[in-house]
Amino acid sequence: MKAHTEYLTFTIPARMDFLNITGRVEEAVRSSGVSEGLVLVNAMHITASVFINDDESGLHADYKRWLEGLAPFDASPQRYRHNRTGEDNADAHLKRQVMGREVVVAITEGRLDLGPWEQIFYGEFDGNRPKRVLIKVIGE
Repeated sequence: MKAHTEYLTFTIPARMDFLNITGRVEEAVRSSGVSEGLVLVNAMHITASVFINDDESGLHADYKRWLEGLAPFDASPQRYRHNRTGEDNADAHLKRQVMGREVVVAITEGRLDLGPWEQIFYGEFDGNRPKRVLIKVIGE
């Protein structure tokens, strides 16, 4: 069995945004030489996410509005107990919990085995600092 590891680093200037990383994951799969296996892609920070969905700007705007409704940004310590520790990003932790930490995608004949509209995204909920994403490819 082969194993291949890569790390991506992103510094997203917005507090919340989504970045399509499908191409970067495809490159890692090609570099791995794995033709049949799995790829794990996970955000290595607790205020960021990796998820699969459609690359459509209206959907991304809907996600942002929906997430902000669920867990609005509020740096004050009144709304969120986490912010009483000196942090100001409790909302980002909650948004990450909803959007998820990771995805696992099958590799078939050396390619990501995604559905017709599926793309892999990095989700940022507390931007303006570097954060890493792990890509781990395993298989034959």
